Amino acid sequence: MADTTTVTRGGGSSPAPGNRRDKSSGRVRTRGLPDWSIPYVLLVPGLLVIAGLLLYPMFQLGVMAFQRVGLAQVRGTRPAEWVGLENFERVLGNEIFWSALRNTVVFAFVAVSLTLIVGTAVGVLLHRLGKKMSLFVVIGCMFAWAVPPVAQGVIWRSLFDAEAGIVNWALNLLPDWLAAPPDGQPSWTGTPWLNDTPGLYTALVVCVVWAGFPFIAVSVLAGLKGIPTELYEAARVDGSGPWRTFRKITLPLLKPVFAVLTVLSIIWDFKVFSQLYVLMNGPTNRDGFNLSMYAVAEAFRPPQKLGTGAAISVVLTIILLVVTVVYVRQIVKQEEM
Repeated sequence: MADTTTVTRGGGSSPAPGNRRDKSSGRVRTRGLPDWSIPYVLLVPGLLVIAGLLLYPMFQLGVMAFQRVGLAQVRGTRPAEWVGLENFERVLGNEIFWSALRNTVVFAFVAVSLTLIVGTAVGVLLHRLGKKMSLFVVIGCMFAWAVPPVAQGVIWRSLFDAEAGIVNWALNLLPDWLAAPPDGQPSWTGTPWLNDTPGLYTALVVCVVWAGFPFIAVSVLAGLKGIPTELYEAARVDGSGPWRTFRKITLPLLKPVFAVLTVLSIIWDFKVFSQLYVLMNGPTNRDGFNLSMYAVAEAFRPPQKLGTGAAISVVLTIILLVVTVVYVRQIVKQEEM
């Protein structure tokens, strides 16, 4: 009887009909998902986590903004009542909302500007220092950035204390022509910084800038490390000074870094809450509310109005989205020109 066994070329067996051979490695892969879909499949677990931790709560917040929700609804003894735009009408018709919006916008503008200026200056300084000293300063700065927001508020509340605060003590050491005591007082001791809105937001700006500039500084330092030193050497040969070199070389090349840092700073400073809550000692001063504090006060102070608080949060989210979109569009237009 004749032998009918066939031998494949190369001594190997041919892959099964349902499999295909990987040309790069010679291995046989089981037929399954196409290669282009694998990255998207790997993103599914992360997207599910984001949906569970972020998107679903935002959806619930949006629904609650159109409902009347109080303590009875939270306990489940009474169903939530759908009120349409009533919560938004109540919020927009309240003078406290417009005062809180003004405080939020002015504070964010001042805090973001100072944080970027101080952070950039420190980043440039770190770039000029030696490795050991730069590492030492970075570690010291990051300690401030790592302090939790509530602890930041506690620290600066003690520093701005009217009787025992270091701020008043330091101002008393300055000559009167440089820092005269307010209202003709003999000294700064006893000055209640945190009792009125200007003093409260002065302390809040200092607190936020102190905690926020290290992140800006380290980010700017990372950007400076990527700029070729040949550009600075050429500018030095041409007689360019430090300020002109910064404007003509450093600033244009760091525009993408500053764009991201500005957007992040706007988002963070628009929704500052913990530091203000500690400095204010709770939602006690209505004139000092920002939008975050106003939302919490409406939602949790008796009688609880969680629907109104949700409406304020939705308005704050929309404002942040509009500001971010407008700023990003301006950046894209400048890059295209």
